[in-house]
Amino acid sequence: MKTVVIKEIEGYELDSIYELNLNKNRLKDCCGCWSCWWKTPGRCINKDLDEFYSKYLEADRVIIFSKVTKGFVSGNLKSLLDRIIPLFIPYIEVSKGESMHVPRYDKYPDIEFYYDGNFKTDEGEQILKDYIYRTFDMFESKNVTVKKIEEYRE
Repeated sequence: MKTVVIKEIEGYELDSIYELNLNKNRLKDCCGCWSCWWKTPGRCINKDLDEFYSKYLEADRVIIFSKVTKGFVSGNLKSLLDRIIPLFIPYIEVSKGESMHVPRYDKYPDIEFYYDGNFKTDEGEQILKDYIYRTFDMFESKNVTVKKIEEYRE
């Protein structure tokens, strides 16, 4: 099984075809220029994720080890999620009762999302989980798992 690892939490080493360490890589934010759809379809004008995009699409699964602060993912991880949009076509279709971008590719990886953080309420924790499930549902991932870091098992 081909795995891509995205991590903000150290101490989790596993075999992968690609690892994106968000502690060592500050990603550029999406500037909303639409170049990834109109000028260079499927590619962002910022080149910092070129290798990531190809490995993400090659992967069967992506494992994310995320820090959660103040009830949400880090700005760096949010930038990554925003910049997955070039992997879709700018057109919209209604699917599962929602407006969604049309997939550019036939296959997208399954997602395992493990988070480390404290929440003031169970409702706050559920909001994070719902956000991750919805994001990767929109990103055409067929199987999405969201769990606390303590529940990770290799």
